Amino acid sequence: MFAKTFKDFNINFNDRNTFYSGDVITGQISFELPKATKIRSVSMSLEGKAHVHWSTGGGKKRHRKTYSAKIDFFNLKSMILTEGAVGEAARLPAGRHVYPFTCHIPQGDFPSSFRGPCGQISYSLTVGIDRPWHLSKDFVTEFNFVHHINSSQPDLFSPLSGSNCMNVGFLCCASGPITMAASVEKKVFTLGETVKLICHFSKASSRTVTPKVKLLQKQHYYTHNKGNKRLLVKNLVSQTGLPYGAGTSDIRTEMSITIPTDASLSISNCSILEVEYVIELKLCVSASCDLTLLFPIIIGNIPFHTPPPVYGE
Repeated sequence: MFAKTFKDFNINFNDRNTFYSGDVITGQISFELPKATKIRSVSMSLEGKAHVHWSTGGGKKRHRKTYSAKIDFFNLKSMILTEGAVGEAARLPAGRHVYPFTCHIPQGDFPSSFRGPCGQISYSLTVGIDRPWHLSKDFVTEFNFVHHINSSQPDLFSPLSGSNCMNVGFLCCASGPITMAASVEKKVFTLGETVKLICHFSKASSRTVTPKVKLLQKQHYYTHNKGNKRLLVKNLVSQTGLPYGAGTSDIRTEMSITIPTDASLSISNCSILEVEYVIELKLCVSASCDLTLLFPIIIGNIPFHTPPPVYGE
């Protein structure tokens, strides 16, 4: 019945669909009426929330345990059209109707939009239409919210480095130590940026070694007070370097991976849902265990693309 009365209902934002804390959102709603229609009100609500939900146990339903949690960041309501002064519904003529709207995202430390298999962080604009003697109807459209990284933190632009080593073989069959050291230029990166790793491998061994690098995404889901948790790990990007055999002992090389442009941003400011990223560098040793280095990085939006301050010596 509603679809017969309201044709081509749209909610459109002006200029963009990505917003930040404190932004003013402007746009318009539009619809077509095939005939004159009475409307009590057209309302609007701006909402930000997080919700997680997962189950454990599998098998029969009675053996399953379900966990969930929800947080409301804000829920702001306003009116676009209200009934007349005497309490009567407004009578809109047939034809196309367009109503501009303006709403304001509050200032706050809100996490970026995210959608995963066990939860989501969403921001939406809902337009509700109330007619006499009819159930109200809601139209919901989501928009992308991005949390700005505080670019004044010097450690975000400081290099990360690490090393690891092991002895290959056992007792009389030992073939010498293998060491690995690597560094990453900084800690924070943006979507589409290339991460370069400067690597140094040293081996007093005839074993073949092969470097491999991965970008891992870790999704953490929690109930309130972090009483229960769920961890999901995804391999977003991987790269395998050249193998180095018996004739090489001191290796210096560079490896790189590009952050996917559709990856989610890092999330650390939500108590029930976190998203973190780790660069995993492995030196795979033939007929032995691997050497591993982990570099935690941040993928985010930096509002001011200026270099960090340089301090005097």
